[in-house]
Amino acid sequence: MKGVCIINHHLERPMVKKRTTGREPTTRVKSSRGRKASSTRWLQRQLNDPYVQEAQRLGYRSRAAFKLLEINEKLDLLKPGQVVVDLGAAPGGWCQVAVEKGVKKVIALDLLPIEPLSGVTFLQMDFMEDDAPEVLINTIGEGVDLVLSDMAANTIGHKQTDHLRIMALVEAAYYFAKDVLKPDGTFVAKVFQGGAQHEILAQMKLDFKTIKHIKPPASRKDSAEQYLVAQGFRG
Repeated sequence: MKGVCIINHHLERPMVKKRTTGREPTTRVKSSRGRKASSTRWLQRQLNDPYVQEAQRLGYRSRAAFKLLEINEKLDLLKPGQVVVDLGAAPGGWCQVAVEKGVKKVIALDLLPIEPLSGVTFLQMDFMEDDAPEVLINTIGEGVDLVLSDMAANTIGHKQTDHLRIMALVEAAYYFAKDVLKPDGTFVAKVFQGGAQHEILAQMKLDFKTIKHIKPPASRKDSAEQYLVAQGFRG
């Protein structure tokens, strides 16, 4: 369809300026009785992650805040006065960024709790529950400019099953976005393993003017995650 472009972007300029070069000292975590090797590796990665360190310095609740900052730097999605829905919001890093950019209202949802944030209305519930979309719509009370979804399904290590679970979340978030977005609104969702499936992508091409896949620098290189950005909702 004319006007639709599918591009794989790799953002070049990171929000975090300090990067390890391989010459900086690395914090090593000693093994401990009762701690699994995988937990030790995770802890060591966290301690040596410049995005984790910068998030702590700036007061962001998670390193994931930089993913949205980097996507926004590229595409200028967040604007003052907007109404934004944040699905899979815990612990609240994306909400912080949205409020920081001056949006009028953030409606956030997650199965896990988050600490209160000024300017954010939080609903603790499972988005896949039958009544979740209706509760969200009633809470919104008006059209939405931007729907963000950083939701991720629990994985079991079986590639095909994990992919189906992930895409079920993306599809559910997408159909919700269609119900609430204003004309020219935007939908952003975390996807894996090469992006959205052909069926849903084909439908998105009809509903939005442009479709992009972006992997921000804050997304770890060894992660298969990237973000689908659908802009220009046709209404």
